Amino acid sequence: MRILITNDDGITAPGLKLAERIGADLAGPDGEVWVVAPDFERSGVSHAISYTVPMRMTQLDERRYTVDGYPADCVLVGLHVILKENPPDLILSGVNRGHNVAEDVVYSGTAGAAMEGGLNGVRSIALSQFYGSGPDRPDDLWEPARDWGLKAVRAVMDMPFADHSFYSVNFPALRRDEIRGLKVCPQGIRADATFEIVPYRAPNGRDFLFTRHNTANLSAPEGTDARLCLDGWVTITPLRPQLTAEDLLDGARAALG
Repeated sequence: MRILITNDDGITAPGLKLAERIGADLAGPDGEVWVVAPDFERSGVSHAISYTVPMRMTQLDERRYTVDGYPADCVLVGLHVILKENPPDLILSGVNRGHNVAEDVVYSGTAGAAMEGGLNGVRSIALSQFYGSGPDRPDDLWEPARDWGLKAVRAVMDMPFADHSFYSVNFPALRRDEIRGLKVCPQGIRADATFEIVPYRAPNGRDFLFTRHNTANLSAPEGTDARLCLDGWVTITPLRPQLTAEDLLDGARAALG
């Protein structure tokens, strides 16, 4: 098996190293693991690509590259340049530091990279690790993804892929004895606001605005990714880039007359 790995936290991110371990275990001694990741953190860039500016690619090792672009760029470079003659069997994006549930998926560079893989007809999985401040959180942030990553990816590999689909896997921020297993579920949408803008005055007197993420996961419907991760499940959600609101088409046509 040939596996391409990327992320949105950058080439030096600890979650990328974990994804490489998962990939190496999955590929086996006769397989290949290739890494193409951004040169620095690109969180929150969604499915952005460097459409109007050129990119530079730097080879760091035999199968390790960095690109001064976005996560989706890294997938495109991997597929159309580095592995053009020998395309990968699987793309792993992550492991992201922080969850990508509910509407996070819309903003996520981790999900954006997996989406680009799906659009190119390659089985692709986004991997994300919750982190929290509760009493049940693991001492090691990455423990849940380390324990469950390979199991989750192997499970997804047995699931159907169709119509440019991809999968999003989220690991709960709980100690290993609190994690209940794998659960396939839909993406949720939180009722409460996810982001807010926080004004900040720097020591030099200049004013800035920061975006702060509020973890309002309890406001998502029961049975969705955001809630199930809180309940101790490793969630698996099939996704696709087709955004048409099918249920509104007839009403929209009727309104047009």
